[in-house]
Order: sequence, then structure tokens, then C-alpha cells
Amino acid sequence: MPVPPVRADGDGRVTVSLAELLALRGRIGRVRPAPLDSRALPAGQRSSRLYGRGMDYAESRVYQPGDDVRRLDWRLTARSGELHTKLFQEEREGRLLILLDTHAGMRFGTRVRFKSVQAARAAALAGWYAARAGERVGALSFGGSRRLLKPQGGTHGAVVLCGTLSAWDAEAGEATEPLSEALARAGRLHGANRVLLISDGWSCDEAARARLRDVAQHARVAVLVVADALELAPAPPGRYPFEHDGERREIDLHGARERSEFQQALGAGQEHLVALARSLGLPWRNIDTAADPLAAVTALLGARSR
Repeated sequence: MPVPPVRADGDGRVTVSLAELLALRGRIGRVRPAPLDSRALPAGQRSSRLYGRGMDYAESRVYQPGDDVRRLDWRLTARSGELHTKLFQEEREGRLLILLDTHAGMRFGTRVRFKSVQAARAAALAGWYAARAGERVGALSFGGSRRLLKPQGGTHGAVVLCGTLSAWDAEAGEATEPLSEALARAGRLHGANRVLLISDGWSCDEAARARLRDVAQHARVAVLVVADALELAPAPPGRYPFEHDGERREIDLHGARERSEFQQALGAGQEHLVALARSLGLPWRNIDTAADPLAAVTALLGARSR
């Protein structure tokens, strides 16, 4: 699959820079994957003994009720006088699915870059990590963009992911989609043994908890919450200009009460998503738009530094 076309490389602040996403590969070179505690298949290339069809013969054992009779080992059965079944070894790849929030609210930021750009940077790092770990990586966007990138492996898969992230950022519109609906779409996909949700939390709805729990029963789910500095802590006293759709306003935040109430209102989304992850016992990290997402991403994906 070719890299999706991008009209122009972004500036890395309010729009995603494809060049920056590709360059993040060098950051992953300084970490090495660690064994993962997955609810499904472990990361990377792994062999598992399966009953029935497979790739390579592993061994034979005494027949057990329910075994596929097409896999009977007739030679060993003839020699031993007892029915034996062949076991086969099938090589499987770990698969990481990134759920990326592309709602219009992600295009906001007061420090360094928009949340949408930070989310794409984190997703790209996850993709490069997956490639290094021998995993396939795919992505599903929800909100302003509703797209699916099927999992692909190796360096090629990570490069395609970077191009896709840039294209999704360029095409994202004003459409909305509750997190529960995105999780339902993800739940209909098969094969991912790990899921990384990247969002600012504003898409959370009441049905999201049950849907997230369902996904977590089949895959190891981690949550990365992307927030602006003003969503995480009260702003210093002052007057703050805001601009939206060409309209500019100023908000007076000199009083402690005003600053606290403003922060609580602005940070409600990320607090909701953190509470959701905690209630389900899912690993989560919180990063702002000025942070280096490498440590958070590698911690959630189970990496360790050299």
C-alpha cells in the first residue's frame, strides 16, 4: 500500500509535519522492546502450538476427544497401536491498533503545538516502536476523520502509518463521533492483540466504558491522554486571548476562583478519560502538548530504555 498523498508538509505546530514523523524513527533506536504481559498474543514474532491446521509440524500426542481427525498421525498410530494427533506450530505476529482521536477539539494548544499534532507524534512513535518489536501496526481514526489503516509490518508499515497520520490531519473536518462508536468499530476488527487509544477525552460518553471493557477482554489496551497545559493546571493570572473561526476574544483570569473554574471546565475531558482508564484498571499516561511523548509511549507499550 503506497503512502497516502499529502498536499503539503505541515509546520509541526498547528498541522502535522510528515518529515518530523518520519524522523522520529531515530528516537526508537535508543529503546529496546521488553516482554509484554498481553491478554492475547505477545508482541513480535511468536510461535504457538495449535490444534488443527498450522504451518509447521511440531510434535504428536495421544488423541484427545475433539481433535481434528484430519490431523491424525497414522504412522505413529500404527507403530504404537494408539491414536495420535499431529500438532502444528503457527507463527503469528503481534498487531498493534492505534485509535486516534481526530475531533476538531484536538486542534487546540497554547504550548508549542496543537493536541492533534502531539497525538500524531505519539502515534508515529508507537508505529516505529511496533516495527522495531516485529509487530504489525494499523490505525483507526475517529471524529473529524473516520478511516482505517489495516495493520502492516516492518519499516514499510511504519512509513505508511506516518503518511496516513499526516493525511488524516489534513482532511479532518468538524464531524463528531462518540468514543463508544469508535470502540465498536474497533471491536469488529480481528487480529489486534494490543490497542493504544490516543485522545483528549472529550469524545467520552456513557457507553464508552462497556465498549472499552469489551475490547480489553480481547486485547491489551493502553490509554494515552493528550492535554493542553491549561487543561491540566490553573493558568497564571492574566488576560488570555482566544481565537476561533476568525473571532478573537479575551478572557480575564486574574482571580483564583475564575482560574480554577476555567481549568476544571477546560480539563473535564481529560479527567473523564483518566477516570475511565482507572476504573477499568488500564495502563494510562497523561502528556501535554509541550512534552516529549517518547517516555509515555514506550512505557505504555512495555519498552525499556537501554
